[in-house]
Formats: sequence, structure tokens, C-alpha cells
Amino acid sequence: MLRTVMGLDFDLDVLIVDDGSPDGTADKVKELQQEFTSIHILERTEKQGLGTAYIHGFKWCLEHNYDYVFEMDCDFSHNPNDLERLYAACIEQEADVAVGSRYVNNLVNVVNWPMGRVLLSYFASMYVRFITRMKIMDTTAGFVCYKASVLRTIDLDRIKFRGYAFQIEMKFTSLRYGFKIVEVPIIFTDRTAGESKMSKGIIKEALLGVIQMKFQSFFRKYK
Repeated sequence: MLRTVMGLDFDLDVLIVDDGSPDGTADKVKELQQEFTSIHILERTEKQGLGTAYIHGFKWCLEHNYDYVFEMDCDFSHNPNDLERLYAACIEQEADVAVGSRYVNNLVNVVNWPMGRVLLSYFASMYVRFITRMKIMDTTAGFVCYKASVLRTIDLDRIKFRGYAFQIEMKFTSLRYGFKIVEVPIIFTDRTAGESKMSKGIIKEALLGVIQMKFQSFFRKYK
């Protein structure tokens, strides 16, 4: 993935957030840093959840004054070639948040997922739209480009979800602050290696947490 991204005709820096992975991720990244000076790594000693990893990464990017911040999976389920399309949505369509969406134009653009997983993901987004009234089709998408101004405005320390519901909370909060979200259609290809982090706890967090998030939003001021 790193070699592919570095090979794009698109000027990018890459930050890897590693939670003490036992598979040698950090060592490999440090090896590649000798070859690519625009690769960076943020090491944490233990697994603290997907959401906190993103928050730490976002804060690092803000501290280093980047104007646009992408998040994406590193198993090629997200196509690196789509990075420029997300950026283009921010420039050409004036999006504050560009979402690589699997579910737009009444299509399901997912490859190699079992039907049960497709249905779970699709109806999860439908459930979230019903509760939150967001107009976003792919509410749990994890392939996103944020303008730095969005991340500076949101109080990142108040983002509480740790699993996949983190993606929902980020989009919901961005909308409540009045930011413009544009969905960019992508083709999502399931990982060819590794295992999904989906669990009953993550599903429960999303089901119950979305209701709690919506309720608490009535008592929160977004300025």
C-alpha cells in the first residue's frame, strides 16, 4: 500500500498509526522511511480502539499544519487511486468532507463481500439515516477526506465512539456544525488478507450509541 500511494502522481504524506502490532508493521514502516521521507509513523503501546487511533492521527496532522486529511484502510479495500477523486470533490464541489461511498445512486458497489455482510452494512446505514436524519447513504464509510478546518472546529476529544460508529459520529458532528459533505462513488473490494475487527460489541455500540448520540445532540451547542 505504501509503495502504491507513494507512486501516485499526487503529492501526499502518509501517517501510519500503529497500536503495538505484533506483525512487525512499525519495523517495516521504519524501513520504508529510509526510502520515502514523506512516510511518518505514530506508535502507541497498546490497542485503544479504531476511533482513538484516528483521533491521534488527526491531531498529529493538525499539529503539522496539513490542509487536507484523508483516512483509509491499508488492505486495498479502498483504492488508492480514489484519493485524488476525494480531494477533487473538496476543490471542485467545495466539499468540507468528501466520503468514498459504497452506496450511491441506488447501487451497492461492494466486491467479494458475503451477502450477509453486505446486508448488515447497507441496513446499518439505513438505520443510522432513520435515527439521525442524515442524508448520507454510506454513514459508516471509512474512506474520507476532511478539510483541516473541519477537524479544527470539531472538538475531537468529545468524539466518544471507538469502533465503526466513530465514522458515524464524525459525519453527524460535521453536519451539525454546518459543514458540507459530498459522497464520491467508489468500488469497495473486500480484503484479501487479514481479519475483520467487526464484533458484537461494535454492533451494539452502533445500535444503541446512535440513539444516545442523537438524543445528546439536542442539548449540545454547535458553533
